[in-house]
Amino acid sequence: MQGKLSAFLILFAAVLWGTTGTAQAFAPENAHPIAIGTIRLAVGGLFLLSLVLLFGKFELKNWPIKATVLAALSMALSMALYQPLFFTAVTVTGVAIGTVVAIGSAPILSGLLEWIFFKARPSKIWWVSTFLSISGCILLFTNRESTYVDPVGVVMALGAGLTFASYTLASRDMVQKFSSLNVVAIIFTISAIFLAPFLFIFDMSWVASLQGIGVSIQLGVVATGIAYFLFAKGLANVSSSTAVTLALAEPLTAALLGVFLLGESLNTTAWLGIFLLIMGIAILIGSSRAANRKNKTAVRATL
Repeated sequence: MQGKLSAFLILFAAVLWGTTGTAQAFAPENAHPIAIGTIRLAVGGLFLLSLVLLFGKFELKNWPIKATVLAALSMALSMALYQPLFFTAVTVTGVAIGTVVAIGSAPILSGLLEWIFFKARPSKIWWVSTFLSISGCILLFTNRESTYVDPVGVVMALGAGLTFASYTLASRDMVQKFSSLNVVAIIFTISAIFLAPFLFIFDMSWVASLQGIGVSIQLGVVATGIAYFLFAKGLANVSSSTAVTLALAEPLTAALLGVFLLGESLNTTAWLGIFLLIMGIAILIGSSRAANRKNKTAVRATL
């Protein structure tokens, strides 16, 4: 039950991430994408930090400072780099190619990193589900008009995929040792500090409008604070490679919201992509459930 619940927590987090594109569509016209990403981390970090202070669960004395600082800095840097890399990739090479390369490469890179650093070879089920999910993602985004491939944009997108995979890998180790809320609060606060210089580079006047405040709260509180807390909770019992594949529910959510809220249309190929995405995610959740049953049986046999 625990493995299945963790998978659903990550899935729900991905659904919340999928609302970011729709939220950005409602942002004021003078809001630069990188400025939106910066505000997203700032609001998310403050929200999570407020929760920690409110519930009084932060106990730094129990954390090994050296190991914690190194892990926290690597996670925060990964998350801080993801924002400008992803938004720049989308700007340079278009939404379709940028999103497919960034989101599609993340599960593969995560599986490789997990294999290299933790000697945990991905299972056959993971390869099948990841192949189906990435194929679905590619088919889904062939619906978009932008098909221009820019080498610089592709490299930026791969960088975004690598930073997300790195964040997930480091995060899993942290949330298994410490409170998930404490971990994400520290990481996103540091990430926001890393991106703080962008607040002085781009026009931030849009944040003061009612529209800007609404978008900032949605992106910061819902799509960042709550989403990454759920993601961290789920990571405690799910491998990083599986978690990143489940996160492919993000483009699925974004596409469906585009249809139902923004009036976008999907062709037959895109709907096929949605079907493959759902199939890949369902296989992973099913495998988590089967693995949990197997572990329970093994435990009972030893009693």
